[in-house]
Amino acid sequence: MFYDWANSAYATTVAAVFLGPTLNAMAKQAACAQRRLDDAACDAADNVPLEFLGLTLSHDSWFPFVLSLSILAQVVVLPITGAVADRSRRKTQMLALFAYIGAVATILMYFVADGRFLLGWVLYLVANVAFGASIVVYNAFLPEISAPDERDKVSAQGWALGYLGGGLLLLANLGLFTAHESLGLSAGHAARISLLSAGLWWALFTLIPMRRLRDRRGAAHVLGTGVLSAGFSQLRHTLRGARAYPRTLLFLAAYLFYNDGIQSVILLTAAYADRELDFEQGTIIVAILMAQFVAFGGALVLGRLASALGAKRVVLGSLVLWTLVVAVAYFLEEGATNQFFALAALIGFVLGGSQALSRSLYSQMIPRGQEAEYFGLYEISERGTSWLGAVTFATVNEITGSYRAAILSLVAFFVVGFVLLASVNARRAIVEAGNVPPERV
Repeated sequence: MFYDWANSAYATTVAAVFLGPTLNAMAKQAACAQRRLDDAACDAADNVPLEFLGLTLSHDSWFPFVLSLSILAQVVVLPITGAVADRSRRKTQMLALFAYIGAVATILMYFVADGRFLLGWVLYLVANVAFGASIVVYNAFLPEISAPDERDKVSAQGWALGYLGGGLLLLANLGLFTAHESLGLSAGHAARISLLSAGLWWALFTLIPMRRLRDRRGAAHVLGTGVLSAGFSQLRHTLRGARAYPRTLLFLAAYLFYNDGIQSVILLTAAYADRELDFEQGTIIVAILMAQFVAFGGALVLGRLASALGAKRVVLGSLVLWTLVVAVAYFLEEGATNQFFALAALIGFVLGGSQALSRSLYSQMIPRGQEAEYFGLYEISERGTSWLGAVTFATVNEITGSYRAAILSLVAFFVVGFVLLASVNARRAIVEAGNVPPERV
């Protein structure tokens, strides 16, 4: 659970709050320099075309596309990570490897200043891929440390602890950002210190699971060429064998769609609030901070509901609420702070539980001894295909010039995900995987 506490600092402070607006601002400065716009004209412009590597896009469309590129890279890395993790006797060391690659890349984001947006993009690519790979290994521990009837509770408590940790660091960074003038810091410098703190937090608290987690016996002794080749071979075997679990694959398809919507909302909320709703960064941080602490309680509440109603029913209910979230976001008035805070609270309530219960439900549907491999496929659906939502958002923004239309396009992902999940026979999927279903699924 403490790895959730550790890595959530990256998810909140970096991915959800500070990095997007920071890189958008730098991209706008570069675009204005290309167009020879003075400061007044640049400030007045909403969309300034930025040319890079022969491609011209609006300055605020580049960040969603860089996000998509990082996620496409995960499509290659994550399944191999899972296959290697199951073959290795050093799963804990793999978790540490990816965690510290991500943490170091995040620490180096402190140096993304003076128009060095390209450095920011590269570090974001590295950190995002390492983050996703570490989660593959981390999730694979869930079936090893909890019985089937405990997983909804354990998974929900892990997510809750993550939101609490990420929220506490974000609270500290909010204090720093709010007081930056009195501390003699620029807003940009305060944001970069916040990025640095997230990397340090990630690195420091990863030490706890490194000391306490234990590896179970695997098929190989070391992480060398033999393990990598065996990992590729095992991945091919997993992909062929997965066809024997059609209901598990149908769940993954459902998760691919509705999680694309969830991830897009998480990663693009700050940019939407800044670009379309004209909120100051301090207001955005307060809203996201509120969502973090509400998510702590929401994950626990939905975890308890799953014990009474079954995880699938609770997740389906959460998708209805996610659809409502996107629809409300479309109609939010510019500068309507109270409405924005209410929406943030709703996002927080539904956020933790929908992700935690999806993870625990999936852990029941996979064969024993292949947890990391199948969680590699799961992570493709969780992060490796989230580029669909980001690309959809960026494309609609390019066509319409409106973040409102772009945010509304995400409704389709929740609707399709709901329909597919509703058609999954979860109990049969668990039995097909050779596991015993809990009393309520």
